[in-house]
Amino acid sequence: MIELENITKVYRIGRVEVHALRGITLSIKRGEMISLVGASGSGKSTLLNVIGCLDRPTSGRYVLDGADVSRISDNQLAEMRNKKFGFVFQSFNLLPRATALANVELPLVYAGARHKRQRAMESLGRVGLKARANHKPAELSGGEQQRVAIARALVNNPPLIIADEPTGNLDSVSAAEIISIFHQLHRDGITLIIVTHEMEIAAQTQRIIRLMDGRIISQ
Repeated sequence: MIELENITKVYRIGRVEVHALRGITLSIKRGEMISLVGASGSGKSTLLNVIGCLDRPTSGRYVLDGADVSRISDNQLAEMRNKKFGFVFQSFNLLPRATALANVELPLVYAGARHKRQRAMESLGRVGLKARANHKPAELSGGEQQRVAIARALVNNPPLIIADEPTGNLDSVSAAEIISIFHQLHRDGITLIIVTHEMEIAAQTQRIIRLMDGRIISQ
């Protein structure tokens, strides 16, 4: 599903060059559940942004589902991002004044989709939160807020979920619930890429990709 070949990412800050990724070559098969681990500054989040089409590499080749991402326009990149990926972040990124249902509907509103309420309720059902659909984030626990964020990521039925430290703000019980949901999504055939610093979570994935100083050191 994903082929990265000699990917680099260089940020220029004034006259200083920061090499965030240094020749990453990686293949991810459809339906895999993998984790990216490494110390702060190792390149995990930069690699995740490149894979998720949130950022372009400085050099190298990225092929996603047979399409060379390196060669497509920004509009095509945005379309691919919307169709292929669902994103889950550590900080949930929910609209505080909107209900859980409205938060999950948001990607469908941007896409101009039909049957938004029905699809959003179905997505909340996948994470066990139909009964909390009309609650706002402040009325939900951290684990419930992350489940809403997962429902939002799922509502467009993407084949791939990218999660950046999805349990970083959660207690151990809530974290276990989130990982259990990810395992179910994996059984449903969704590809999952999880950035985490928690080795007990990484150990539950099929493959652990270790990064250091912008390079893969083991997988």
